Amino acid sequence: MDLISWATQKPHELGWRLAASANEWQFKIARDTLVIPFGLALSLTVFHVIYVLVLTHRHGSYHQTDTPIFASRSASGISFQEIRARAKGHGGWTIYAFAVGRLIGCILLFALSVTTLRRRISLESIVAPPARVIMQYPETFMVLTYLYSSVCSLAGVVMIKPPRVAAHCNSLVLFVAFGVYLYRDLWPLATYSEFPKDANEGLLLWAKLVVLFITAVLIPLFVPNIYVPMDPKDPMPVPNAEQTCSLFSFITYGYIGSIIRLSGQMDHLDAEKLPPLCDTDTAKNLVNKSFPHMDPFQKAKSQHIFFGLMRALRTEYICMALTIAVACTAEFAPAICIYQILNYLEHGPSDSNIRPWFWVLFFFLGPTIHTIFWEAYIFLSTRVLVRTEAILTELVFEHSLRVRFTAEPMNDDKTDTNQDRDHITVVDSLDNSSEAPAPSNSDADSDTTATMTSTTGKGKLKIAAPTASPATVPKVISAVPPTKNPTKGNLVGKINNFVTTDLNNIIRAKDFFFLVINLPIQVTLCMVFLYKLLGWSSFVGLACMIALLPAPGYAARLIQNFQKRKMEKTDARIQIVAEVVAVLRMVKLFGWERKMLSKIQTTRDEELISIWWLKVLQSFLGAINSIIPTVAMLATYATYAGIMRKELTPSVIFSSLTVFGLLRDQLYITSSQIARATQAKVSLDRINAFLKESELLDVYIDSGAKTEAPPENSSSFNKDLVGFKNASFVWSLDSAEGHVTPSRRFYRLHIRGELFFKPNRVNLIIGPTGSGKTSMLMALLGEMHYLPESIDSWFNLPREEGVAYAAQESWVQNETIRSNILFGSPYDETRYKKVLTQCDLDKDLELFEAGDDTEVGEKGITLSGGQKARLTLARAIYSPAKTILLDDILAALDVHTSKTIVEKCLQGDLVKGRTIILVTHNITLAFPIASFIVTIGQDGTITGQDNDIGKSMSSNPVLVEAVHREAEESEISVQKIPLLAKKETPIDGKLILKEEITHGRVDWKSLELFFSALGGGHSIAFFGIWLSSFVLSCSTNAFTKWFLGYWGSQYESHDPSEVNVAYYCTLYSLIVLLAILISNMSYIIFVSGTVRSSRTINTLLLESVLGSTLRWLDETPTARIITRFTQDIQSIDSTLPEEFFGLTAQTLYLITSLAVVLIFTPFFVAPALFIAAIGFYLGRLYLKAQLGVTREKSNARSPVLAHFTAAISGIVSVRAYGAQRQFKAESLHRIDKHTRIARITYNLNRWIGVRIDLLGGIFRAGLATYLIYGRPIGASNSGFALNMTTELCRTLLYVVRYFNDFEIQSNSLERIQRYLDIDHEPKATESGKPPAAWPTSGDLIVENLSARYSQNGPVVLHNLSFQIKSGQRVGIVGRTGSGKSSLTLALLRCIITEGTVYYDGIKTSDINLDALRSKVTIIPQTPELISGTLRRNLDPFDQFDDGVLNDALRAAGLFGLQDELGEARIGLDSNIASAGGNLSVGEKQILALARAMVRGSKLLILDEATSAIDHKTDVAIQTALRYKLDPDVTVITVAHRLQTIMDVDKIMVLDEGRIVEFDTPSALLKKDGGLFKLLVDGSANGATLYEAAGITQVTAPSVCSGL
Repeated sequence: MDLISWATQKPHELGWRLAASANEWQFKIARDTLVIPFGLALSLTVFHVIYVLVLTHRHGSYHQTDTPIFASRSASGISFQEIRARAKGHGGWTIYAFAVGRLIGCILLFALSVTTLRRRISLESIVAPPARVIMQYPETFMVLTYLYSSVCSLAGVVMIKPPRVAAHCNSLVLFVAFGVYLYRDLWPLATYSEFPKDANEGLLLWAKLVVLFITAVLIPLFVPNIYVPMDPKDPMPVPNAEQTCSLFSFITYGYIGSIIRLSGQMDHLDAEKLPPLCDTDTAKNLVNKSFPHMDPFQKAKSQHIFFGLMRALRTEYICMALTIAVACTAEFAPAICIYQILNYLEHGPSDSNIRPWFWVLFFFLGPTIHTIFWEAYIFLSTRVLVRTEAILTELVFEHSLRVRFTAEPMNDDKTDTNQDRDHITVVDSLDNSSEAPAPSNSDADSDTTATMTSTTGKGKLKIAAPTASPATVPKVISAVPPTKNPTKGNLVGKINNFVTTDLNNIIRAKDFFFLVINLPIQVTLCMVFLYKLLGWSSFVGLACMIALLPAPGYAARLIQNFQKRKMEKTDARIQIVAEVVAVLRMVKLFGWERKMLSKIQTTRDEELISIWWLKVLQSFLGAINSIIPTVAMLATYATYAGIMRKELTPSVIFSSLTVFGLLRDQLYITSSQIARATQAKVSLDRINAFLKESELLDVYIDSGAKTEAPPENSSSFNKDLVGFKNASFVWSLDSAEGHVTPSRRFYRLHIRGELFFKPNRVNLIIGPTGSGKTSMLMALLGEMHYLPESIDSWFNLPREEGVAYAAQESWVQNETIRSNILFGSPYDETRYKKVLTQCDLDKDLELFEAGDDTEVGEKGITLSGGQKARLTLARAIYSPAKTILLDDILAALDVHTSKTIVEKCLQGDLVKGRTIILVTHNITLAFPIASFIVTIGQDGTITGQDNDIGKSMSSNPVLVEAVHREAEESEISVQKIPLLAKKETPIDGKLILKEEITHGRVDWKSLELFFSALGGGHSIAFFGIWLSSFVLSCSTNAFTKWFLGYWGSQYESHDPSEVNVAYYCTLYSLIVLLAILISNMSYIIFVSGTVRSSRTINTLLLESVLGSTLRWLDETPTARIITRFTQDIQSIDSTLPEEFFGLTAQTLYLITSLAVVLIFTPFFVAPALFIAAIGFYLGRLYLKAQLGVTREKSNARSPVLAHFTAAISGIVSVRAYGAQRQFKAESLHRIDKHTRIARITYNLNRWIGVRIDLLGGIFRAGLATYLIYGRPIGASNSGFALNMTTELCRTLLYVVRYFNDFEIQSNSLERIQRYLDIDHEPKATESGKPPAAWPTSGDLIVENLSARYSQNGPVVLHNLSFQIKSGQRVGIVGRTGSGKSSLTLALLRCIITEGTVYYDGIKTSDINLDALRSKVTIIPQTPELISGTLRRNLDPFDQFDDGVLNDALRAAGLFGLQDELGEARIGLDSNIASAGGNLSVGEKQILALARAMVRGSKLLILDEATSAIDHKTDVAIQTALRYKLDPDVTVITVAHRLQTIMDVDKIMVLDEGRIVEFDTPSALLKKDGGLFKLLVDGSANGATLYEAAGITQVTAPSVCSGL
C-alpha cells in the first residue's frame, strides 16, 4: 500500500492499522538503543516549552531582543555588525565559532541519518506509512534527534543572547547519542563473539561516528566558557581564566599554563604578575554569601558554625562528595586490569570473551578517570580550604570589633592545652599596615549617639542607639561569657590563635569526606572484589583485620597523649620566647642573655624529648598499619590455598595485592583523618564559643531591645550632653557579681548624681595614680560595663559629629607619619600644616629625610615617646570630630613641649567649638585653660567637680597643693631640636623593611645549615648508615612482592596439592617482618638526626637574636622574630625533615622500580627513561613556578595577620573614631591578596598531578601492551612488573611533589640563615670576664667618649669627658635631642662608641657585655614587664627571698600608693598581664624601679623613670633613692622635673651631644649666663629651686597668685 492510500483511509481504519503496527513493533522498539537519545530529546523539547512559557508568564515576553534576526531581514543577508553583535552576545568570536561548528556538525549528522534511512528504505523497496517507517526503521529516531539538535544549534547561532540551557541540553543529547553508538558499534569490536549492529551502513557509519565525536565530545570539551559575574553590578574587569576556560582546560588545568610559561621567563614570579582573583573567591562575596549563616549579628541561626559553613559552601561540598565517590570507585580499575591481563597470559583467550587490547586501553582510561575526578576533588577541597580561611578570618576579625577587652592578667591555674596557648601570639606582622580609610558617619556600628539608660528599678540595660564599636582597654585581655565563668586568658592571644593555630587545624581537616564517603565505599568495594576473587577466604582476612584494629587505636591514643604533652612543652617554650623577644631590649640592657638562653634551652630540651618519643610512636603506628593488612592478606591466602585448595595464581595474587594496598591506605587515612577531625572539632568549638559566648560591649548584649529615650523624669538629659548620672562602671561582670578575688584586683567607677562635661570647652580629669582617670574615658566610649544605680541613670557621648581619642599609651599604625595623622580623612593641606605646627611636629619632621613620608615602624619604634604622643594628638586634632578625648598626652612630653601643646594646640583655632576632655597629671599647665575640672579619688569615686576654677582651687586643698608643687617643676626650655636627635631612616622613609623573598632555588648555605646539623659532627657516617639501611629497606620491600609472584608461579608447574602453603606463608612472613624492622630502624636513625638538627639550629638562632644589636631590633618587628622561633622552628622540627625523608624514600623507590623494569623488561628501559625524562622536565617547569608562588604565599598571609593584630592592639582608638567599616574593608583587601596567591599555589599542584598521572597511564598501558604482545616473561614476572610500574608512575609524581615541598619548606632555613647573618654585638670571651668581686664601687671615669647609632650614622656624642665618684648622685639635663638617652646607652655599649669608659677602674671595652650590663641597672622611661606574678617580674631567676622583694616595693613607693586599697592592693602573688597591661603607666614605672633596687647595682641610671608618677609617689621614690640605697651606689638621673635633681651632687648639662656645664647645683646657679641658671631663673618658682640647692634668692612670683 502506497503513502496516498494510507493518507486517504478512514480515520478509524488508520487508527486500527497504527495500533496493530504499534503492537507488532513494540518489543523491537523497546529493545533498540537508538530510542534513548530520541526519548531524551523529546523530554528536553517539553522542558524547553515549559521554560519559555514560564519566562513569558514571568516577564511578559520571552527575550524579545533575542528573536532570530533572519525573520526580519531582507534577502540581502546579515551585516558584519550584526554578526559581531551575535558573537559578542555569545561571549566572543571563539565561542561563536564553536557554536557555528556545532550547527554544521548537527546538520551533517541530520543529513547522514536521512541518507542512511533513505538508503535502507530504498534497498528494501518498501513503501509504508510514516508510522510504520518509524517503527520498522529506528534510524528515524536519530533523524528526529538530529533535527532537534540542529534546531537548538541554529537558535544558538542566530539569537543575539541565546539561553545557555539550550546549548547544554543539545550537548547532552549529542553525547548520549555518541554513547549509544559506542555501545552498538565499537564495543562489539572489543569482544570475540559480538559484531557492530550498524556495520551494514559501511562508511556512513564511520562518517557519523567521526562527526558525532567532534560535535558531541570535542566541541563541548574545547569551547570556552562564558564569564558570568557573581555580582552583575560589579563584574571583574579582567576575569580569571578559570572562569572562562574550556572544559578540557579546566579538567586538565591547562589555564595554569600561562603562569608556567611566565615563570620560565623570569627569576621570580611576583604576586602582581599572577592572574586576577575569581570573583567567586573575593572576600566581599564570600562574606555576603556566608555571614547570614554564620555571623550571630546577621540573624544567623543559633547553630554551630560548622553547619553554617556547610550551608554556605553546600555546592562545593556536594561536588566534593560526588567527585570523591567516582574517584574511589575508579581506583579499582588497575586491580581489574591486572587480573584480566594476567589471566589472559595464564590461560589465553579461552577464559574471556573480551580481547586483551580492551584491558590495555582500560588500564589507561581507568586510572585517567580516577586522576581527573581525584584532582577535581582536591581542586574543590583546596578551594573550600581557601574560602574557609577567608570566611573565618574575616568573621573572627569583625566579631573582635564587638568584643569587650578587659585588662585581665593571665590565670595561673592550669587549663586545657588550647587555652594555655592563648596568650601566645604567633604572627609574622612584617609588612606595613595599610592606611585605614576615612571614618564614615554612615557606619552602622559607629555613627549614632551612645546613650545608656535604666528604665526599671532592676537596672535592665536598654540600648538607645549603638555606640562606637568596642575598644580594648589598652591592656591585656580576657573575654568572659556573661552566663559563665570560665578561666580567663589573654583574649588578644586567643583571637590571634583563632586565625592561626585553630584555623590551621580546621583547614587540615578539609578531607573529612574520606571518613564519611571514601572509607565506606572503598572498604565495601574491596570486600566485594576480594570475595569475587578469593571467595569466603576474604572474610577470614577481614576477621583478622577487625581483630587487630584495637592495636592501632591504642597506639593512636598513646600518640595523642604524647602529642598533648609535646604541645604543652612547645607552648612553654614559645611562651618564654615570646616574652623574651617582647622585652628583648630590657634583657640586653640588664645583661640577661645567657640566663635567658639557658632557660629557653631547658624548655627546648624537654620539648625535643617529647618530639623524639612522638616520632618513635608514629613509627610504631606505621608499622602496625603495615602489619595489619599484611596479616589479613596472609590469612586470606593461607585459607584460599591451604584450606580451600584453590590455585593462588599470579593473577589472583597481584590483583588482590593491589586491593590489599587500598585497604592499607584506608587504615593510614582513617587514623590521620580522625585525629585531624578531632583537632578541627576542638578548634571549631573554640571559635564557636568565641562568637556565641564572648563578652561584648553593652551595646551588643541586648541587641534586640528597642531604641528607647531616657525616662521622662530625667529632665537633665540632653542628647548633646557629654556626661553621666547615677552610674557605675566595671571592667568585668564578674567583678560586679563578686566573682573576682582580691588577688585579681577589680575596679568600679562610681558617678553619683550628675556629672556633665562643659561643651565646646576644655575639661580636665585629675586624680592620683591608679584612681581611674582613664576608666572614665573608657566608660564614655562604652568600653566598660554600665551598671545603673537608680531608675533615672544614664550616660551619654554624642557621636553624630564624631569622636576622636588619643590614648595614654600611644597607638600608631606601621605606616607613614602622614597616614597616621590623616587616619583616612581627606587631605587638607592648610589644616594639615596647622596641625603639624600646633602639635609641635613640624620641627620633628625636619629630622627625617623623608619628612612625613617616614614610616614610624612597628609600635612607632622610630619615634620617641613624646613624638608618638604628639602624633596621636595630631590625629585627634586633624579629625573632624566634635568631641576629643585625650588621655594624659602631656605625660610623655617635656615641660617646654607641654607648654607649646597647651598654648598652640589646646588653645588654638583648630579646637574652637570642640569639646575637649583631658586626663592629666600636669595640672599647672592645664588648669588655666580648663573650664571644668573633675577629681577622682583612689577608690574610683568622684571627689570633686566644678565649673568655677577659682572656687575649685580655693575649696580643694589637694588641688592647690598640686598646683603649687608642679609650679616648682620645670625643665630646660628648648628653642629648636638639634640635628643629633635625628634617627637614621632611609630617604624613602622605610624603616621596617619588607621581608626579603629569595629568588631562584634555595641556596646551598641554607641547605648546608640543615645537613650539617642533621649529621652532627659525623655527617659522613650518619648519612652512610642511614642511606644504606634505607636502600636495604627498599630492596626488601620489592623482594616481598617478587616472592609473592614466585609463590604463585609454583601453581603453573605443580599441582596445588604439591605446593607447601605453610612453607611459603612462613617464609613470606619472615621477609615482611625483616622489611618492617629494617624500615623502622632506618627511620629511627633519621629521627635521631632530626632531633639533633632541631636542637642545633634553634640554639644558633637563639644565640644570634640574643646577641643582635639594638639597631637591628629597631628595624625588625618583634612578631617577625617570634615567627622564626615558632613557624620556622616548627618547620625544622617536623615538616622539613618529613619532606626530606619523603623525598629520599620516593627517590629510592623510583630507582628500585626502574631497576625492576631493567631486569624483567630490558626492551622497555628506553621508553621508561623517556617517560621519566618528560616527567622530570614537567617537574622542572612546575618547580620553577611553584617555588616563587609559594614564597609569595608564605608572605601574603603576614599582612592579613599584621592588620588583624594592629587593629586589635588599637581597638579602643578604632572604635572611638568609628573606623570599623574601613578596617573591615582593608581586611577584605588583604585577604583577597592572600587568596589570589593561595588558589594559584594549589592549582599548580593540580597541573603537575594530572600530567604526571597521564604519563604514568601511558607508561602502564605501553608496558601492558609489551607484556601481552611482546616476548613473554611469564605471568608472575609480568604481574610483578605491572605492580612495580604502577607504583613507579605514582612515585615519579611523589618525587616531584616532595622535592617541591622540600624546597618550599627550606624557605624556613633561608629565613633562619638570614637571622644568623645579622649584625651582632661582640661575643663573650674568657679574657673579658671581670674579677669576681667587681665592681666594689660605683666610680665612673669617661674620657673622650663619642658615639653613633650605626657605622655610617651621624655622631650623637662628641668627645665627652667627666668623672663621677662612687656614691655620687648626678642629674643630666638638656633639651630634647641633646644626647641624654644616648649617653646612657653609650655607657652600656648599646651603641657604637669611641673613647674610654672606666667603671670601678676597669675599661668597659675590655669587659664582656653581659658582665658589664649585669652590674649596671638602667630604668627606661617606658618600662617593660612580662606576664606572670609580680614576684616573677622582680626576680625572674628566683635569686631573692620575699623580704628583699617587699623591701624594694616599699622603697619604690608601691605600698604607700595603695594605702587606701585594702585587700585590693598589689602583692608579690598578684598577676601581671602581658606588658603590664592591667597596670597604669605610673605603676609600671614603680615596679621597674623596685626591680632595679633588687639588683643592687653599684651604678643606677634613671632615664626619666618617674615621668608618669604623681607627686606623692615621686617624693617617696626620691626619698628612697637618697636614703635607701647603699652609700657607694652611683645614681645618674636623666631629669624630668628639676625639683628631683636640685639636691644632687652634680648636674650635667648637655647640648648638641656636648657637655656645656658639669658642676654642683650651687656652682651652676652662681654661674652668670649659665644655661642651667637661666633655666632655673626662668622657672615659675625659682626661689624654691634655689633653696633646694642651698642658695637664698628673692622669691619669684607664684604662678597661683592670680587665681
